[in-house]
Amino acid sequence: MTQIARSGDNSTERRLQAERLVGPAALREAQALRFSVFSGEFKAKLKGAEQGLDMDDYDAHCLHIGVRDLNSGRLVATTRLLDHRAASSLGRFYSEEEFSLHGLGHLQGPILELGRTCVDAAYRNGGTIAVLWSELAEILNEGRYSYLMGCASIPMQDGGVQAHAIMQRLREQHLCTEYLRAEPKNPLPNLALPGNVIAQMPPLLKAYMRLGAKICGEPCWDEDFQVADVFILLKRDELCPRYARHFKAAV
Repeated sequence: MTQIARSGDNSTERRLQAERLVGPAALREAQALRFSVFSGEFKAKLKGAEQGLDMDDYDAHCLHIGVRDLNSGRLVATTRLLDHRAASSLGRFYSEEEFSLHGLGHLQGPILELGRTCVDAAYRNGGTIAVLWSELAEILNEGRYSYLMGCASIPMQDGGVQAHAIMQRLREQHLCTEYLRAEPKNPLPNLALPGNVIAQMPPLLKAYMRLGAKICGEPCWDEDFQVADVFILLKRDELCPRYARHFKAAV
């Protein structure tokens, strides 16, 4: 699927194409983009850093998708998908490294987990996310998945001020533990917030909330990535109609 998206200065056009990243070379492209974003922006401690890659034992069990700029040939966004069958063979979902997921076994229907989502800084806009979402929609459709779940990250370089402020908003508007409760294995340290903090929700987390996703508990502090990870769950039949076009026939 190809989508035309204009750049920020409206002087050029970008042709963005979603694709499934198949084979060792394509996987290394995704791992290199992940390394660039996670190491460069978050100073994350990554396995594979000596090769300029972000890699772990889950990669081989996941389906990887991405967005490519056809003008330059560069991969500019990626995410990986782990379904319930692969997680069963592994013995866990990736999220279970950070959270105790109470009620996971009682969810009715197939589950798809998103992870390691990242977008090149120059492409962080609705257009790029929409192209990525369109490919995710195809996969959601093909597998008839009932639930989409995973972690969305909030940077912690400020000591956690933004993370705590954003969580205040999320608790008020997007908290739901009806289907699943995520208990963090490493909760955020307590922090007294000043009264004038303005919470800037990260674009990806904002996109999940707009789709109708809910958070299922308090965040986990990922010290290697220097982020607060929020566990999110999207029930397919509760997808927000306003944004359902991103998921086409997946609703």
